Amino acid sequence: MENKNRYMAVAYHLYAEDENGQGLVEVAKEEQPFQFITGFGIALDAFEANVANLEKDKEFDFTLEKEEAYGDRDMERVLDLERNMFCIDGRFDHEHIYPDAVIPLQNEEGTRFYGRVLEVGTDTVKVDLNHPLAGQKLQFKGKVIENREATNEEIQQLIKQLTGGCGGCGGNCHEGCGSDGDCECGCGCK
Repeated sequence: MENKNRYMAVAYHLYAEDENGQGLVEVAKEEQPFQFITGFGIALDAFEANVANLEKDKEFDFTLEKEEAYGDRDMERVLDLERNMFCIDGRFDHEHIYPDAVIPLQNEEGTRFYGRVLEVGTDTVKVDLNHPLAGQKLQFKGKVIENREATNEEIQQLIKQLTGGCGGCGGNCHEGCGSDGDCECGCGCK
């Protein structure tokens, strides 16, 4: 079975383990499985390698070392940002910026990413840009719900989504399909 451009849907329980022990961190249920197309970097490479050759209804249980998952925590990715970056109309945004809040950020190139607020100081906000599961070994226990060749339409829709376009209504979901936030046109926009 060719591993590239496979449409996959998997249900699983994800456990993370670090020096403090192991705990459940995520569940993808059969009714709402994790869906992806292989070969596009949506899933971790090692995760994809473990499930891509499994047939529908096949169960799996495998562990990824931290090097195969999100690597070690990098202290260079913990930044002290100027507090005034988080002000709206001259006031600090206490509603959204507080310890443990996950906040959207954007760099000079326009790349969007998330950071976790570690602490709010008088002059700075300490933000951790490491993946939340960095430094942890991951165990996936689950079942393959679907494994088939992806259709050209599914691949094109994914490419549009990955390049910032809308997959089904021409780039502006609300105008294209008339929705007001819960798109029903099948484009994947929310």
